[in-house]
Amino acid sequence: MSEAGGGPGCGFPVPQRAPWSLVAATAALCLVSATSVWTAGAAPMSREEKQKLGNQVLEMFDHAYGNYMEHAYPADELMPLTCRGRVRGQEPSRGDVDDALGKFSLTLIDSLDTLVVLNKTKEFEDAVRKVLRDVNLDNDVVVSVFETNIRVLGGLLGGHSLAIMLKEKGEYMQWYNDELLQMAKQLGYKLLPAFNTTSGLPYPRINLKFGIRKPEARTGTETDTCTACAGTLILEFAALSRFTGATIFEEYARKALDFLWEKRQRSSNLVGVTINIHTGDWVRKDSGVGAGIDSYYEYLLKAYVLLGDDSFLERFNTHYDAIMRYISQPPLLLDVHIHKPMLNARTWMDALLAFFPGLQVLKGDIRPAIETHEMLYQVIKKHNFLPEAFTTDFRVHWAQHPLRPEFAESTYFLYKATGDPYYLEVGKTLIENLNKYARVPCGFAAMKDVRTGSHEDRMDSFFLAEMFKYLYLLFADKEDIIFDIEDYIFTTEAHLLPLWLSTTNQSMSKKNTTSEYTELDDSNFDWTCPNTQILFPNDPLYAQSIREPLKNVVDKSCPRGIIRVEESFRSGAKPPLRARDFMATNPEHLEILKKMGAASSIDAEDGLRFMQEMIELSSQQQKEQQLPPRAVQIVSHPFFGRVVLTAGPAQFGLDLSKHKETRGFVASSKPYNGCSELTNPEAVMGKIALIQRGQCMFAEKARNIQNAGAIGGIVIDDNEGSSSDTAPLFQMAGDGKDTDDIKIPMLFLFSKEGSIILDAIREYEEVEVLLSDKAKDRAAILKGKMIPSYIINSNPEMENEEQPSSENDSQNQSAEQMTSISQEIDLIDQESLEETSLNSHPESLSPADTDNAASVSPSEQNSNPAENHETTSLDGECTDLDNQLQEQSETEEDSSPNVSWGKKVQPIDSILADWNEDIEAFEMMEKDEL
Repeated sequence: MSEAGGGPGCGFPVPQRAPWSLVAATAALCLVSATSVWTAGAAPMSREEKQKLGNQVLEMFDHAYGNYMEHAYPADELMPLTCRGRVRGQEPSRGDVDDALGKFSLTLIDSLDTLVVLNKTKEFEDAVRKVLRDVNLDNDVVVSVFETNIRVLGGLLGGHSLAIMLKEKGEYMQWYNDELLQMAKQLGYKLLPAFNTTSGLPYPRINLKFGIRKPEARTGTETDTCTACAGTLILEFAALSRFTGATIFEEYARKALDFLWEKRQRSSNLVGVTINIHTGDWVRKDSGVGAGIDSYYEYLLKAYVLLGDDSFLERFNTHYDAIMRYISQPPLLLDVHIHKPMLNARTWMDALLAFFPGLQVLKGDIRPAIETHEMLYQVIKKHNFLPEAFTTDFRVHWAQHPLRPEFAESTYFLYKATGDPYYLEVGKTLIENLNKYARVPCGFAAMKDVRTGSHEDRMDSFFLAEMFKYLYLLFADKEDIIFDIEDYIFTTEAHLLPLWLSTTNQSMSKKNTTSEYTELDDSNFDWTCPNTQILFPNDPLYAQSIREPLKNVVDKSCPRGIIRVEESFRSGAKPPLRARDFMATNPEHLEILKKMGAASSIDAEDGLRFMQEMIELSSQQQKEQQLPPRAVQIVSHPFFGRVVLTAGPAQFGLDLSKHKETRGFVASSKPYNGCSELTNPEAVMGKIALIQRGQCMFAEKARNIQNAGAIGGIVIDDNEGSSSDTAPLFQMAGDGKDTDDIKIPMLFLFSKEGSIILDAIREYEEVEVLLSDKAKDRAAILKGKMIPSYIINSNPEMENEEQPSSENDSQNQSAEQMTSISQEIDLIDQESLEETSLNSHPESLSPADTDNAASVSPSEQNSNPAENHETTSLDGECTDLDNQLQEQSETEEDSSPNVSWGKKVQPIDSILADWNEDIEAFEMMEKDEL
């Protein structure tokens, strides 16, 4: 599968449709060759120390699993700080994070095959009996299709796979008669209604009892899903079909994958993060290998491994070529735009991309795997854990760490591929940090902030399903495991599926439907095992030579760059362009910029260093100007202060943190961009003007609406699909001139948040908002107004009470209107939400889990916002990299000035229905980001 595949040595040809047993055997020979190369020159860890660390992992698992069973079971998860179970509906909602919870003893099911891997067969047998006796899959709960598939369906299938293995051995599970498989089949049928879309992409959520769209289902109104959510089904669904003979599951999963493949951006061969499940349009057009996309790539390669269908490998290779062309900027992996893949979409990386080095090992591309893994390890050594997101200069962007296992996964695969004992030391560090910083009396607690070491009352099921499995296997010898782990493939949740499924119940056509490739390196399609003599040169210090230049990368040291500069001077060549010397008016400098990243590897390295220098330079100049986020609160009917949108501040105009909030109705300015004298001053007089971003400086827009009599301004991003849940805090900078003449407050909203206001105007005409430094108490906002009391009190139990009546002539709401309000608010209150401000967290970053959140509440903020925010923009209007060029340029225009903001957007009732799923998660993101 690699460039070395066709060469001598371990270049054994593999038939395209060979049973995977042959492929696995060939790969094993390759790994043996690789390992022999590495261990020849490295001092291996003693067997005694490996056994000691393995036993330590077993004790840690016992501590986590034992406390779950004692204090939480049959709840879904353990709350380790309060020593009790987390039951959905009984704890304050955390938004999307809670979509994994279905009242089906999630942690127990997710841990089943871990028990066998750790040689706890008696505990496994007891756990299976508990699952069969206690778990109910028919609960009236809305769950994530993605999470339920990988954790519950995968857990049941992994448990079944090892149960039949143990039964065949003759000592344990002799009573077992495929009961877990029958539960898995029941769950599979419960998930199938989610696929009832014209595209074949599943809805992101489903009600376990009522399915989709029924009134009692409380779901089915969503229009978007993440790529990983729709593309991470094939292993579990195909395994279910192969185990049971029911082909429908594999057919549905294949159809979803086929649709995603057809919708890839054809010129770049990249896919976006979020897609409309009905139209197939990309909602978020940024692309990377982290949250929202990650396991889509993983499942393409592993589907080939498990099912033997070469079309999956061809698709993976096509995507992988694009990833290495555009996203990979060693050692970084940075998101880009699918239509403009040479343009970075953000300046930070999320923790979920830590799985990618492990996937590269399976692909056979070892060098970049070593580089990225080492970079991540340096970040961990600095912060003890991998932050949920960190910037390209390795500062914390999102500070929490929910004990994610992806880095441990890549560490395991790199060790298995190389045999380098360095990775055993990495694993030892992970064990020490978990025990030192995350261990609490009732288990292991997620880190609320890796900088302060604060905890969160959370221990996700994936911690037991994956972390302990990979750590134990890292230190275990073959004789320490009671079965051959090489006979199985890991799902994205580390559940084990047997490779013999590739030859069982093969009812699907193997016809290769892959087409329309861009021209690729032929080596991507070699049907051979990687040639280890080329992948791993006969040099015991090979891996060390790759890692060494990255040892100080987190501390801003770049030995290779320094050496190159010195060599350049000695050879008479011009030294690389430095950020501090750059001038936008210098044609030679502009020409050098064009070459960076587009020509040789040296130019690419110069580009990366220049980018980092520019970020640092910008950061230094902005440090004193960082401002916390502001709030736009919709206070008119039917919102009544319930909707709080996170807004970016301006470095000019009225400071809302020092002055009273500004309240008023909103009105669109004409022209929309606000770059000239307004033609509708009477419409914005005494109101808050809405302006489109682009085509002129922010300060100019502010002056124009102020001259028209506006009392405030909201600038809405014209980059369709942008959202505060995926972008760092945005600050509007001045124009380099004196801005003391601007007296009104100015705030910035990303496209998604801005569309909520625009949609509300279309629906209700009169929309009143409050501009403030943080969300205000609704009781104060609505004082003197006739509104349902439960809206103020946030008490869902009061919804069904009779609404108060009044003969007050000033009340402009009829009984019919009040009923409508109650119905709309009911959509929000159904999840028993404690908080009322909108918040978001791309859990996604679970994975994934990057659902489209609408807004965030800035009500609670960290005291050090400057630590985490990169004020970024692509059009030069904010205080970012491009702002360094403003003094050299007379004017800057937006890169997409013709974007219309009058396009059809999601109906307001659909938006209201979506908000209830994002509320708590939004707040979590903001607290940690700031």
